[in-house]
Amino acid sequence: MLEINKVPLKEKIGYALGDGAANIAWRGVATFLFIFYTDVFGLNPATAGLVLLTARFSDGISDILMGIIGDKTKSKYGKFRPWILWTAIPLGLTLALLFTTPNFGETGKIIYAYISYILFTLIYTANNIPYGALMGVMTGNDKERTSIGSFRMTGAFAGGMLVQVLLLFLVAYFGNVEPKITVSNISENKFKVEVIASRDAESVGIKTENGLATIAWADAVKNIDTLLEKRLNFKMVNGEKYSFIVEGEKEISNAKISIIDQKKGYSNSMYIMSAILALLMLATFASTKERVLPPKTQKSNLLEDFKNLMTNKPWLVLIIIGLLFNIYNAIKQGIVIIYFTHYLNNALLSATYLFGLGIASIAGALITAPLSKKLGKRNLFIYALIFSGIMNALLILCAQSDISGIFTLGIISEFSAAIFPTLFFVMLGDIADYSEWKDGRRATGLIYSAGSFATKFGGGIAGALIGFVLAAYNYESSPQEAFPAIKMLMSWIPSIMTLAAAALMFLYPLTSKKMSEISAELQSRRTSESDTELLQ
Repeated sequence: MLEINKVPLKEKIGYALGDGAANIAWRGVATFLFIFYTDVFGLNPATAGLVLLTARFSDGISDILMGIIGDKTKSKYGKFRPWILWTAIPLGLTLALLFTTPNFGETGKIIYAYISYILFTLIYTANNIPYGALMGVMTGNDKERTSIGSFRMTGAFAGGMLVQVLLLFLVAYFGNVEPKITVSNISENKFKVEVIASRDAESVGIKTENGLATIAWADAVKNIDTLLEKRLNFKMVNGEKYSFIVEGEKEISNAKISIIDQKKGYSNSMYIMSAILALLMLATFASTKERVLPPKTQKSNLLEDFKNLMTNKPWLVLIIIGLLFNIYNAIKQGIVIIYFTHYLNNALLSATYLFGLGIASIAGALITAPLSKKLGKRNLFIYALIFSGIMNALLILCAQSDISGIFTLGIISEFSAAIFPTLFFVMLGDIADYSEWKDGRRATGLIYSAGSFATKFGGGIAGALIGFVLAAYNYESSPQEAFPAIKMLMSWIPSIMTLAAAALMFLYPLTSKKMSEISAELQSRRTSESDTELLQ
């Protein structure tokens, strides 16, 4: 009984490494892929949004299929662990492909974006559904599972923080083209900057060290695409001169101007992150065990499993809630870089902001287990949804100069938002217990497919919403015209989702008292089965 209920600390840490790896991929994509598609790869916002949304339509089927495959897998490593091993390297490779920029025409770029993104989501499914289901079979104790969930989300937020904080610095490092720069003073706080390219570069961005200055072309520049010209992202040709007017900062010097090849920077940075991802996944496979098996009398019956799932009220309620809060989280992540780059005119400050969110997320994940013991998982979920949504909505009141207010509200909101996924995946394990208790059948992989579906489809809807809202405000031609859209996406638009999810959570029937009864009865059944086997 002790072996079934208790999970060693080193195994919890090993399991957490897997979600650290998954969030290098997931948060890296959620935070950077949209701005990479629009500002670097050259897709318009509406097309980029459609890519993110369309790929999600296949996810409902692929997630369910992967849940079924996981439940039916039989190997010396268990049902779910082998999939972590088999997909570790392919997942890293497909993440790298997303941020690779082949030299295609407009149609070719769109086709490449669809193919690489769909491939990424399919392999992510094959990895993440078995990974999530693994938590449901590491222990049969719902409180111990909450502890594992806290470790998992700590790893998840640490992995997300790693990619969100470091990536822009790595992009700046790998993308530095080291051109010849000449700065001449025109008047107070106004300078002319002339840049001579040292090599060809496909997509170059120019910024000042503090990121506070406005930058405009000093004269007409030949052979520069109109879209890129308005964004001041442009193609550099070796030996050609480019001239800019820089205003709004004092004492501009050569050393305070950076010219970054974003294509090279993003690609090389993501190659490193992909390698780290694969190594962490392999560590998770090596350090975890499966302990909870389906009832001995359970026979394979896919139709019966689906019937039980569709009549499982807790599962139906939770999957809708998961979809809503994942739209909320994905919009928040997807707009951050755009908000800081264009609205606050300080892209690198977003790294500090995301670091603060990461620390808040880890703290929120760690506090979830003790809070859930005191308040119950359902009640804690409701409070966290309402509080996080209100705090995030208040960002609409922050002006461009109110950096402290933006950081304070964002961090407080993120602390509470970290509780959502921590509880969500723990509660999917509770639902697997409920299914076994109610129907005498356990389809852990099928039930956990809800988690992956809600995460990925929510991210797709969020990407489409960001794209459509920005396109409606002419972001493609002028990010300045889209400032109202950027502010709304950063604040109250995603918060609508949390209030809807909080209302639905009142319909969730698995209270703390009910789960204690279910866990005790299932433990008694498993003990009786073991005793019967010993007698035989």
